[in-house]
Amino acid sequence: MKRKLLIRDLTLRDGQQSAFATRMNQSQVDRVLPYYRDANFYAMEVWGGAVPDSVMRYLGENPWDRLKKVSDGVQGASKLTALSRGRNLYGYAPYPDEIIDGFFKNAVSSGLNIMRIFDALNDVDNIKSSIKYIKKYGGLADCAVCYTIDPKYDDEVKIVEKKGFLGLFNKKEEIRIKKENVFTDRYFLQKAKEMLALGADMITIKDMSGLIPPTRVANLISLFKKELNVPIDFHTHCTPGYGLGSVLSAIVNGADIVDTNIWYFSGGPAAPAIELVYIFCQKLGIELDVNMEAVAKINAELFGIRRELEAFDTVKQFPNPFNPLTDTLPAAIDKLFDEAIAAVQINNETALLEACHQIEAYFNFPKPDERVKNAEIPGGMYTNMVAQLKQFNSLDILEDAMKLIPSVRLDAGLPPLVTPTSQIVGVQAVSSALNLKNGRDKYANASNQFVALVKGEYGKTPVPVDPEFRLKITGTRDETPYDTTTYKRQENPVLSEFENVRLAKDEKEELLLELFPTVATQYLKKIRETEFTSRQPEQEKVVTGQKPDPVATKEEKEPEGYIIESPMPGSIMKFLVKEGEVISRGENLFILEAMKMENEVAAEYSGKAYKIYVKPGDIVQAGEPIMKIVQ
Repeated sequence: MKRKLLIRDLTLRDGQQSAFATRMNQSQVDRVLPYYRDANFYAMEVWGGAVPDSVMRYLGENPWDRLKKVSDGVQGASKLTALSRGRNLYGYAPYPDEIIDGFFKNAVSSGLNIMRIFDALNDVDNIKSSIKYIKKYGGLADCAVCYTIDPKYDDEVKIVEKKGFLGLFNKKEEIRIKKENVFTDRYFLQKAKEMLALGADMITIKDMSGLIPPTRVANLISLFKKELNVPIDFHTHCTPGYGLGSVLSAIVNGADIVDTNIWYFSGGPAAPAIELVYIFCQKLGIELDVNMEAVAKINAELFGIRRELEAFDTVKQFPNPFNPLTDTLPAAIDKLFDEAIAAVQINNETALLEACHQIEAYFNFPKPDERVKNAEIPGGMYTNMVAQLKQFNSLDILEDAMKLIPSVRLDAGLPPLVTPTSQIVGVQAVSSALNLKNGRDKYANASNQFVALVKGEYGKTPVPVDPEFRLKITGTRDETPYDTTTYKRQENPVLSEFENVRLAKDEKEELLLELFPTVATQYLKKIRETEFTSRQPEQEKVVTGQKPDPVATKEEKEPEGYIIESPMPGSIMKFLVKEGEVISRGENLFILEAMKMENEVAAEYSGKAYKIYVKPGDIVQAGEPIMKIVQ
C-alpha cells in the first residue's frame, strides 16, 4: 500500500503575506474557488495571520465575510484552517475567555474547521483556552510548536588561579565555558507533549522564519513520529534558502502533512510550490492525493490575478510557467530532483541544498536571502530594523544593532524569534544601538512592549529573566503575569453623525474592534457612513471622512520646516504631541501600528509641531507626510 502525503494549501492565507497578495479582493478569490472544490487538498489555510487585517485595511472588506464566502465556495471539499496566536488571537492584549469563546464560536459558524494555534513564547498555558473553545464548537485544535534557534554569542570566559608547586609560581588561566543550548530537539518535543495533554488533535512544527535546515527537520520529524500518536504537519518558508530542501526532508522522514503554495504564489517569503513537491512524491512513490489538473486551473487564474495586482508587486519576479502534468523537464533538471532525493536519504545537507537551489534557479524563483540566513532572524524582523534605522538616518549602525540581538534576547528570557516577540527584540536592539552610539545606557529608553515582555505580561519566557535586570527595566524584581480580569473592552461608541448608530452593530463586528482597534474602527466607520448615505435623499448626500491631502491643504505662506514621514506602511494609532507643542529631538511623536507591532516614532529634529496632516486611525504608506516641525 502506497504511503499517502496530505497537503495543506496556504495560497489564500500565507500567500497574503506579500504586498501584492494583500490586495487580492473577494471577487478575485471567488474566481479560484470553483477549482479548489476539485483540487482535493486535505486542508486550505484561508484565514488568520495577515488576512483579517489586510482585507479591512486595504480592501474595505469584512474578514468574517471572507471566511464564510470561501467556505460556501469550497463546499466542504477541503477543511478550512486559520492561524491564531494563543491568548492574543490576532491582537496585542491577553484576551479573557469570554472573547476567546466568542471568537471561536463565530469562526466555526463561519466555516472554520481547524485552528492552528501557537504562542510566541511557546508558553503552553497561553494556548489552553484556544484549545478548549475550538473543540467546544466542533473544530480541531492544530497546536504549533514554534521553531526557533539559540543565539550566537561568545563563550563565557572565567578566570581561574592555578596554584603551583608548594604554593609557588601561581598563575591565572582563562577557561571558556560554552553556554548550553535551550532550543534542543527535546525542548520542542516536550512542548508538543504538553500540547497533546491539553487536547491537541495534531501538531505542527512551525518554522515561521524559514531558518530550520533539512538536517534539523529530519531529527525533529523522526522524533515526533516516534513519540507522538497524532498527525505531524511541517510548515516553513523559502526566504533564506532552506524551504524546498527542508520540506523534502520532512516528507522523507515521515511527516503526515506538509504546507505548500501554488506556483505563482510560492517561493521567496512563501512556502515551496506544490508542483515541485508533486515531482518529488512521484519519484518517491508517495501518493499525493491532490487533483493536479485542478491545481493547474487555479494557477492559471493566479497568474492573471497577480498581473492585475502588479502595482503592488515589489518583487516582480514570476517563476517560469510550468505544469508537471504536461511539461517535460530537461534531463539535467530531472537529474537534480534525483540528486536531491539521494542527498536527503543519506543526510547530506550540502548536496541537498545545492540541488534544490539549482532547481529553484532554473524555474526563476527568488534567490536565497543571504542577509536573513546569515543574521538568523526572520525577514520581517530584519526589514523592520532597517526601517527604524532609516528613520534616524543611522543605517550605518545596522551591524551594531544586529550584534545586540543575542544579548537583548538573553536579557529578556530568550524569547523565540516569532511575531510579536521577534519585533519586540528587533525594536529594542535598534534602540539600544542608538543609545550606545549616543553615549547612553543600553536600555535608557526601553519600549513599552519590551518592558511588558520582561515583566512577564506576555507569558513565561523559555528561561527566567534575571530579577536584577527586571528591576532595572520594570521597577520590580517580581514577575508580573498578565491578569485578564483587568481587561477593559474596546469602546463601541454611538455615532451621532450617522443617526446615533453603534460603531459595531453585532458580535462579529465587536470582535473586530477588540482584535484590531485601529483598523477596525476606521473600517466600521466607513461602513456606517455608507449605510447612512444610502438612506439619504440624493440631494442631501455629502462626502465625508476624506483624508486631507497634505499638499493640497498647504497654506501659501506655510513656514519652512521638516516633514516627518511614516517610516513604513501602517496605521496611526495615537499622537503623543499636539500642534503648537515644543518638542525635542528624540521625543516620541506618534505610535504607528505596523508589522503587527506598535512602533513609537521619534522626532529627528527639535522645534515646534506646526501641522499634523493625518489623524488617529488613518492608514498611511511609507514616506507619507505625517507632520511638520518648524524651528
